[in-house]
Amino acid sequence: MPVIKGILFDKDGTLVDFQATWFAIGDLMALQAAGGDRANANTLMEAAGYDYEKHCFRADSVFAAGTNADIVALWYPDLSPAERQAKVNFFDTFTAEEGAAQSVALPGSKEAVASLHSRGFRIGLATNDSTGGAEKTLLALGIAQMFDAAYGYDAVANPKPAPDSIYAFSDLTGLKPSEIAMVGDNRHDLEMAKAGGALAIGVLSGTGTRESLMPLADVVLNSIADLPAYLTDQV
Repeated sequence: MPVIKGILFDKDGTLVDFQATWFAIGDLMALQAAGGDRANANTLMEAAGYDYEKHCFRADSVFAAGTNADIVALWYPDLSPAERQAKVNFFDTFTAEEGAAQSVALPGSKEAVASLHSRGFRIGLATNDSTGGAEKTLLALGIAQMFDAAYGYDAVANPKPAPDSIYAFSDLTGLKPSEIAMVGDNRHDLEMAKAGGALAIGVLSGTGTRESLMPLADVVLNSIADLPAYLTDQV
């Protein structure tokens, strides 16, 4: 295996506690889409991937892995293209502010990023959130200065699972894709890694399960807290 010199992290479920951060935000979005109707809002949340019996988002669901554009397409199927784009823009602004304000770092995630940064790894973020939301969250967590770049779905021509963010990070850092690890909790993250020629590292700290991640992952870790030790062992 080539020596890994750069790491692209997914955000929600990898750096940030997805369930703790996003249920309240998603619920507010669904209530607005439902015109304040509680039962209809619950139906919309279920369609987007929330399991009310298990109190969590389903792996690889629209809310867990998709973009705001995917959510708008699901919840507002009858909007015109212009109306749909306006709604996407509204949700991008809303989730950027609220996602940063409500963000809960996963245990050990900030320490892992700091450790890897101190060892000279180039570090980036690749998310299907908006770029503004990603940057605001990194600032809120106090780790923005350790990241070379943040790529939201609106920063590249094609979001995850397309490999555009890997190529952009490769161009920025001068690293080959094979020298980059993509770390995430959903199949979208690992599909992007495979498509772009990067190392695919799955983590169990988000909505993905070992069963859902193993077929695509080069390795599955409990969380990114285990990543510094894993990369030390690869040298």
